[in-house]
Amino acid sequence: MRDDEAVARFYEGWARQNSRLVEALRPLTGEQLGLRAAADKWPIWAIAGHTAGARVYWLCGVFKEGGAESTPFADASGFGWEDDPNTPRSAEELVFALESSWKIVERCLKRWTSSMLGDEYTRGTTQQHTRQSVLMRLITHEAYHAGEISQMLGVNGLPEIDLWRADRS
Repeated sequence: MRDDEAVARFYEGWARQNSRLVEALRPLTGEQLGLRAAADKWPIWAIAGHTAGARVYWLCGVFKEGGAESTPFADASGFGWEDDPNTPRSAEELVFALESSWKIVERCLKRWTSSMLGDEYTRGTTQQHTRQSVLMRLITHEAYHAGEISQMLGVNGLPEIDLWRADRS
């Protein structure tokens, strides 16, 4: 990899994972989006909102990338939908949140180069994060939460999310 080469091709599978999560959420009813693993755990809608909001928080709030205004998370400070349990979100709202926040990720991956991955940014007063560490954080964060959602769907007799199945031709 050249130092000036965009990193997008090294993260190709991430777009597929986002699409699979969107596909799984799109047909869900409000009742299904309200499913929880336990009474004290977030419902599916909050987990999905949190997943989309984390992208905006890290990329726009911490790294100062543009685009937050085109998402439901225009205030990239960190307060998101999942923080308001009295306002459940619909499948349509969640799909929009995931698709609009994905556009920010996609722009970063197309613009960021391997030489930029080590650039450090400060969060708060003491935490240092590189672009690479945040990309890994977001990928693993999203896989973790997609797994949570998949399990809740499966135990309730709904189609699970398979992030890695082969694409149908």
